[in-house]
Amino acid sequence: MMSLLVHPDTTGTQIETFGFELLAIKIVKLQAGQSMEEDTAGRELAIVPLGGTCSVTSTAGDFASVGGRASVFSGLPHTLYLPIATKFTLTAQGDCDLAFCYSKAEEPHAAALVGPADVRVEIRGGGNATRQINHMIQPGFPAHRILVCEVYTPSGNWSSYPPHKHDVHNLPGEVDLEEFYYYRIDKPEGYAIQKVYSADRRIDETLTVRDGEMVLVPEGYHPVVAAHGYNAYYLNVLAGSARSMAASDDPEYAWVRDTWREQDPRLPLVR
Repeated sequence: MMSLLVHPDTTGTQIETFGFELLAIKIVKLQAGQSMEEDTAGRELAIVPLGGTCSVTSTAGDFASVGGRASVFSGLPHTLYLPIATKFTLTAQGDCDLAFCYSKAEEPHAAALVGPADVRVEIRGGGNATRQINHMIQPGFPAHRILVCEVYTPSGNWSSYPPHKHDVHNLPGEVDLEEFYYYRIDKPEGYAIQKVYSADRRIDETLTVRDGEMVLVPEGYHPVVAAHGYNAYYLNVLAGSARSMAASDDPEYAWVRDTWREQDPRLPLVR
């Protein structure tokens, strides 16, 4: 079985699929003035600045200012969508920390920049399972497969809870999606814990995840908890059998939804 906990390459040279059929990712760190060139070829691409600002010129359009937040904990995101068969040059306007999120695709769509004003901010859950979700590339966004959102889990809270899964194509209740959870923690010694398990326990992993690490979710349920004292961020990238986020709860834990009476007042963490 594939290792579910990985530390992505940060040299900006390696696109990693980690064994997935559709998804791929790379984390790119550039110094001010550095440029890189790429061709999306048979993949659609979402570029998410985790920190810093860049400009992009491409065969699908030019974008003068992408990003702006200093880190994921200091502002809402920009997300640049580039379609298949797009050649582009990206230049860092300052030091940049970038997530390149790819999905195999066949349909051409227009390039588009999703700015902070376009992000739908959702406060989901209740009690100590309250979290913030920033929806960037949503199911209604004109793309072929890729879906992208960010999740903020405050210190001590649970996320992706009740445990849910999306590994069976059974619309409208569930779709089959591959998924990456790419993490940042607000202090360097902090961590989160994520469990990935299938109902038959063929997969049953409990993972300690630190800043810059990533969890692969090929199938199964996958709840998260942030260590007390540390706020956790993760970038969710998904692609699969339909452009939907439909998922099914673990029936053993679905009852907890009925116990939620109020949401955590610390949220939203990022405005």
